[in-house]
Amino acid sequence: MSRSQGDVSGDRVMSIDAYRGFVMLAMASSGFGFATLAKPESVQKLADAGFQIPSWLLQTLAYQFDHVAWTGCGFWDLIQPSFMFLVGVAVPFSYSRRATEGHSSAAQFRHVLWRSFVLVALGVFLSSNSSKQTNFTFVNVLSQIGLGYPVLYLFRARSLRTQFVATAVILIGYWGWFANSKTPSPEVIDSIHSIIADRDEKFRAASKELPKEPQPWTGFAAHWNKHVNAAAEVDRKFLNRLPSEKEPFRGQKFWVNDGGYQTLNCIPSLATMLLGLMAGTVLRSSQLDRDKLKWLFLAGLTCFCVSMPLDTSIWPVAIPKCDWHFAPIVKRIWSPGWAVFSSGWTFWMLAAFYWLIDLRQWRRWSWPLMIVGMNSIAMYVMAQLMKSWVGGTLKTHLATIDAHFGWEHGINFVLFGDYPFATPLGHAARLFGLWLICVWLYRRKIFVRV
Repeated sequence: MSRSQGDVSGDRVMSIDAYRGFVMLAMASSGFGFATLAKPESVQKLADAGFQIPSWLLQTLAYQFDHVAWTGCGFWDLIQPSFMFLVGVAVPFSYSRRATEGHSSAAQFRHVLWRSFVLVALGVFLSSNSSKQTNFTFVNVLSQIGLGYPVLYLFRARSLRTQFVATAVILIGYWGWFANSKTPSPEVIDSIHSIIADRDEKFRAASKELPKEPQPWTGFAAHWNKHVNAAAEVDRKFLNRLPSEKEPFRGQKFWVNDGGYQTLNCIPSLATMLLGLMAGTVLRSSQLDRDKLKWLFLAGLTCFCVSMPLDTSIWPVAIPKCDWHFAPIVKRIWSPGWAVFSSGWTFWMLAAFYWLIDLRQWRRWSWPLMIVGMNSIAMYVMAQLMKSWVGGTLKTHLATIDAHFGWEHGINFVLFGDYPFATPLGHAARLFGLWLICVWLYRRKIFVRV
């Protein structure tokens, strides 16, 4: 029976790079604009052009390539968990290689602290891209990774049992904190409602789509409601101590994050990275390939079996008299239920890539993914800062080409004009441009590292 490619310290498990590249390309695609394509005006445009696409297909694509309002899960919601999970998977390989190269434990930990600082700072920098001043928010995925990374590192050489216990303590403790938290005062709730109403009025005046606001839960599950949970209250105390460009309202500049995201998501998301660390520990072990694959599959199955019975809102079908939310599965606040449920999918996706690429040796198809996975930070930053520039540059030069050949409905029209499928095709063109930059970096052996 063959051994894994990851048995030897320092070797790369190619499936990890491919999975990471797949995740980064999905993120950079902006969902291909499928949510826009499913809107009534877009559907009508398709029909007028003779494209009769089933409504269920458009709605399915829109759901899978957009974040759910609160509870539930679509493909788009699994991008950040996959990214954070893979951070944990890579740790045993990365720091074993550093140890082999002669880096002392102290030097490695200094690197961990530096990397943590850079990731948090980079997250703040990217979040401030369109702001008038520094936007001190820490819900960006890079900031979230940076906040939990030093703790993750401390468990890199621990046993699977110790890593599991740490994960369980974090999740159960965080759940208990929410479950025993007090409801905000009526004054705070009234202020939140006023802020949201004012925001919605501004969005309507600008003809913008309103942010999603879920129907609040009642009873025990209300501890996990948007804007009024324990971690949201911490942000109202913490973020108001930092500079902000917002105008004060009732003595505070920060009241809510429109998406419901919170700084302390870094605590349960650390559990996601720890579960990834467990997967990486197994992949780097001397177990047989089939045993590693079996472990990944059973780990994912266990995550589903633990999380799904605790929140019926995630069930694929509604069952009469079954309606409870003991541990709600909510991505936006990274609830413990979400940390476990989403890890079920990440274990299974890693297992699929591992089986195809490292076990079956079907690698040729994965090269476009791996070159992105090996430069994931570069792709992430480019997607945040350069995607509009890439699109604008393409428009300029494609318009010139169309004009030269006299094409009234040429390439520029199809990708960026009034063509019914211009939205997804335009996103695909921008994504291809970013991918070509990754190819250029790969061929010149330029890899952005922190």
